[in-house]
Amino acid sequence: MQTAGSEQYKITPPRWLLAELTYSCPLQCPYCANPLDFAGIKDELSTEDWLRVLDEARAMGAVQLGLSGGEPLVRQDLPVLVKHARQLGYYSNLITSGYGMTESKIVELKEAGLDHIQISIQSPEKNLNDQLAGTESYEHKKEVARLVKKHGYPMVLCVVIHRRNIHQMREILEMAIELEADYLELANTQYYGWAHINRDQLLPTQEQFEQAEAIAQEYKEKLAGKMKIYYVVPDFYEDRPKACMNGWGTTFLTIAPDGTALPCHSARELPGLNCPNVKDMSVQDIWVHSEAFNRFRGFEWMKEPCRSCPEKVKDFGGCRCQAYLLTGDMHNTDPVCSLSPNRQKVFDAIFSARAEAEAGETKPLVFRNPKNSKTLSA
Repeated sequence: MQTAGSEQYKITPPRWLLAELTYSCPLQCPYCANPLDFAGIKDELSTEDWLRVLDEARAMGAVQLGLSGGEPLVRQDLPVLVKHARQLGYYSNLITSGYGMTESKIVELKEAGLDHIQISIQSPEKNLNDQLAGTESYEHKKEVARLVKKHGYPMVLCVVIHRRNIHQMREILEMAIELEADYLELANTQYYGWAHINRDQLLPTQEQFEQAEAIAQEYKEKLAGKMKIYYVVPDFYEDRPKACMNGWGTTFLTIAPDGTALPCHSARELPGLNCPNVKDMSVQDIWVHSEAFNRFRGFEWMKEPCRSCPEKVKDFGGCRCQAYLLTGDMHNTDPVCSLSPNRQKVFDAIFSARAEAEAGETKPLVFRNPKNSKTLSA
């Protein structure tokens, strides 16, 4: 039990473990959530380390396991990790671009006990998909989606939405129908990592968002009972922030490829957070005792207007990474909130993106690759 202001705060166990197995990836998406300096982050956890992390997180109560990256298919020990997760009782979800997946690999992972595969496609149009991915991958991704369905998995499709593809919303939904998707996640870009540096080139207008959302809603009604469509509402056109990670250090635990434990996948961007590593501490000690995971639990850390706002029990002050990237102080109210004294920062970002679009896209996209990573982190 911890004290959070005048209220008592009880630490609950993690329920969702996101295992970022590697930062390696054959794609170069300009909205990737991996850190800008990923090329300098070496020493990936060994198979034995990952098995121990799975053991320790499960012992604490974690039941959902996400296997992601980078591209998790790069790890040769993926079937070993999946099999161990099944033995421990996790529900496991492979979050993959699909690039490099083969039918034999799907069979191997199914035999190991994998529960769920999520495939991402950048666009319903081949040239744009391949341009955004930085790799010719469109036809292969569609074939993998069909193979996933063939082998008895639910067809789970994710399309990240931004200014370069939001005009294709109807075509995206028709592609999902063609692939017989059971679930479709329309994930409006969150502006962290590589998306943050490309925000002027990726952020759509409010009119584009509203039109795309209306089309998504039309298809949700038309496909009710046949396909579940999840439309992830964008932050910048809202007046209340999301409850980031369902509350800091309450539900989600992310382990980066080098073993760094993170309260959210973007927390590496926060200065002075001193995130612990599973090579040095147990998952139990990290979750309960580390400074990083306790930093934004409860309400004691909050500034005004969050501290006295009744909405704090719902949104927990919003996203710490977004507060830092927009205001320079991770303790500030998320500027998405209409009550934030820094709300103008959001309007400035919207104006800057609109001006870039109206000027004819004068700035090139910065694609995620080791060369750019080294340049940006220099």
